[in-house]
Amino acid sequence: MNTLRKIALALVIVGAINWGLIGLFRFDLVAAIFGGQTAGLSRLIYTLVGLSGLICLSYFFDRETVDEKEDYTSPIQDERTAIRPNYGTEFAEDPDLDHAFNPSRDAYDKEEE
Repeated sequence: MNTLRKIALALVIVGAINWGLIGLFRFDLVAAIFGGQTAGLSRLIYTLVGLSGLICLSYFFDRETVDEKEDYTSPIQDERTAIRPNYGTEFAEDPDLDHAFNPSRDAYDKEEE
C-alpha cells in the first residue's frame, strides 16, 4: 500500500504542476505531450491524477504508525509521548519557579540562615 500512496502522491504533484502552468501561462503540458485534451492518453492521465487526489485524501485521516515514525529523526518515541517545547532562552537564566509555587519554602530558608 505504501508504494501505491507514493505513486498517487507523484501523480498529484504532476497534476498540481500542470494546473499551475494552466493558471499562469494557459499552457496544458499533459495535452501538449499526449496530443490534446480529448486524446485518449491525455484523458487517462487526467483520470489517474483525479484518482490519485482521492487516494491522497486519506493522508488527512491516517495516523502515523510506529514504523513510519522510525524513518524520521523525530524525538517522538511512541504514541504516549509528545513533543514538549523548551521554553528556556539563551539570554537569561530561568526564574526560580519553585519559590513561587511553594511559599512554605521560606521557612526552611530562614532556618538555614
